[in-house]
This record gives sequence, structure tokens and C-alpha cells, in this order.
Amino acid sequence: MFDRPSSRSEAFASFRASFTDIASPLLELAAQPIRAVKGIGPYFRAQGDLARENAELRQQLIEARYWEDLAYRQRDRIEVYEAALNVQTAATEDRIGAWTVADPQGPFVQARLIGRGSDSGVADGYPVINLYGLVGRVYETGRRSARVLLLTDLNSRVPVMVDRSNARAILIGDNSEYPRLEYLGRNPDIEEGDRIVSSGDDGVLPRGLPIGRAVPTREGGWRIELYSDQAPIDFVWVWPYVRAAQPEAEDAPAMEGVEPAGIGDGATTNEVPEVPATADEPAQEQAEAAAEDAP
Repeated sequence: MFDRPSSRSEAFASFRASFTDIASPLLELAAQPIRAVKGIGPYFRAQGDLARENAELRQQLIEARYWEDLAYRQRDRIEVYEAALNVQTAATEDRIGAWTVADPQGPFVQARLIGRGSDSGVADGYPVINLYGLVGRVYETGRRSARVLLLTDLNSRVPVMVDRSNARAILIGDNSEYPRLEYLGRNPDIEEGDRIVSSGDDGVLPRGLPIGRAVPTREGGWRIELYSDQAPIDFVWVWPYVRAAQPEAEDAPAMEGVEPAGIGDGATTNEVPEVPATADEPAQEQAEAAAEDAP
């Protein structure tokens, strides 16, 4: 009754505040063992979850060691093949780490501003990746900063392929979280969950950069769930990539001392060269006369 705001007196409010100040330490001391008892169940459940997560991480570590050994073997094999075939591969350098300092997004552009520029070795066209996959590429470079065009931007066009079947397509951004795949062909060999990587057909991006997984749409098309969206794009790496120089076609060496037929002093291409008489013509005429005289 006295707690009603209309009937509460100043003396009662002051008395209750003083009583609460005295009682609150005692209530806090009494609540500590109650909290401990209530936390026993969640603690043991958390321990069980940690044990299962630890077992899963151990299994993933074993699999990662296998793939690491396989990658080293493939690297050594590729080096042997390149040395035997004298193949000039694309020149790559150490990655350049950078923090994103701004997010200049709008209705017609999706980009990131990073705190590294040409003074650090960044140049236009370099791919930008994070811990999980491809983020975009550098499209505007200053001395101490650069702009990164995201894969989801309207102006983004990246040639990609399905890692399982090597089916080619173009990844087109439309300012949504899931860019779409176009130019797949009539019967594309693609399935839900397929890993999509860069194909390197344009020569701007290297081949094999992880991009995302294929997701079907209701309209029968395909979109990509980007790997890079698994974490906030705070820290990225810029990968200096220089396309391998294409070998120039060498002209076929001309045969020395041989002149093309029909082309010479005073000759034209329409003239038929005369066939010189051979030394065997008299012998051939005698053989034909003997054959006529035979019965």
C-alpha cells in the first residue's frame, strides 16, 4: 500500500533505501553459493561440449597433416615438370597484410578502403583475400591507401570454375550477399555445395583462389555463398600477382638457297614452269618401239 507512487511518503522511501543499503551485502553473500549450485549443470555441459570439440579438432588436425604432405608432394612434382618442360609460371611475391580502415558502401558500390598503397607494393588488379577466401581485387591505388572492389559489387566480373568438374562460368555481383553465376551453358556439370574457385582465364587473377560454394535458386539458376563472409572483413592480404608472359610466335625459318616456285626473275605466280627433259627419255622410246614389234 505504501509502495504506490501516489501514497508513498518521503520518510518511508528514505527508510527503505537505508534498509536496502544494509541488506544488499548480506543478500549478495547469500546469493553466491546459490549461483554456484545453479552453475554446476551448465559447467559440466560446457565441459562435454569442449571434449567433443577437442575430438573434432584432433581429427581435423590429422586430416590437415595428410593434405599438407600431399601439397608438398604435389609442389615437388610440379617443380620437376616445370623444369622438364621449361614452363614459365606466373610470378608471385609475398602477400601484403592490410587493415580495412573504411567501408565506403552505397546503393551502387560495395568496396573496402585498406591502409596500404603503392608505397607498400600494392597495385591495381591485385587480388585481395582474407583467411577464408577471395574478397575482391584492388581497383584504385594511392600512395598509402587503396580501394578494393568486392565480389558482390555490380561492376565485379570474375571468371570462375567448378573445382569438381572444371565447368566454366562468370561470377557477377549484383550488390547482394550471394553473387550469381552466368554463362554456364545448357547442361552445366554443377551440383549443390560444389566448391567454386577462380579459373584464371582472364589473366588478371591467379587460378585456384577459393571463392565459395554453389547454391541453387528457385528460378533454376545458381548463386555463390562466399567463403570470405564467414568472418568480418577486417584484416586482408593483398597478393601481388603478375601474369606469366606469353611466348611470342617465332616465324618459321626460311630454307636458305631455295626460292619459292613461280617466283623469280621475270616469273609470275600464274606461269607453269617447264619440265626439263631427262636423260632417260631415249631409252624409254626404244622400249616402247620394241614392245610394238613384239608378236
